[in-house]
Amino acid sequence: MCGNNMSMPLLAEAVTVSGMEKETAAVIFLHGLGDTGHGWADVMAGIRLPYIKYICPHAPQIPVSLNMKTMMPAWFDLMGLSPDCPQDESGIKKAAENIKAIIEHEAKNGIPPHRIILGGFSQGGALSLYTALTCQHQLAGVVALSCWLPLHRSFPSAQSGSKNLPILQCHGMMDPMIPVQFGAKTSEKLKSILNPDLITFKTYPELLHGSCPQEMAGVKEFIEKYLPRI
Repeated sequence: MCGNNMSMPLLAEAVTVSGMEKETAAVIFLHGLGDTGHGWADVMAGIRLPYIKYICPHAPQIPVSLNMKTMMPAWFDLMGLSPDCPQDESGIKKAAENIKAIIEHEAKNGIPPHRIILGGFSQGGALSLYTALTCQHQLAGVVALSCWLPLHRSFPSAQSGSKNLPILQCHGMMDPMIPVQFGAKTSEKLKSILNPDLITFKTYPELLHGSCPQEMAGVKEFIEKYLPRI
């Protein structure tokens, strides 16, 4: 059974941008550390396709080691931002189960996993990658913005789904928080465990740790390609 008791409050409190016609697909998008789903729901509304439902959950408030144990919205604890830092393995796995429970809920309500794209920014992007790679279902794709692959040393053995998972990675060349080199190394890792022809890594020269209209145009194009109207 995927998920636990936290998953349904995540869904109940999530910001949802409903389709303007019959919903035949969904995008689940996860915000970054210290943020909420509201801002990304607005971004998704700006690139929405009428037959897609966009779900932007809020992370729970937890103490974050990186910020002196300050309570803030976070999908899991962060000890540091370099690939060699200790990682919150149990927290990452628990968070992934919560997101898988949302996928299961959508499936029970008529949107099958192969019509769901999972995405996120920064910590949310990291969680979306880990969740998709360890999910028993074949998802339509992943949008991973300015992020990394958590527990990267556990792959490929942790990988449970199909190797044919389309992934769009986007990263700002000037990102001071998650350097673009981390994104590039993540892309190399993904290509080593999945079908490399389905992994796209795009960079944006002036972009810091954020998003830009050109990036979101690319995201919309990816969503439209892998969640076509049916």
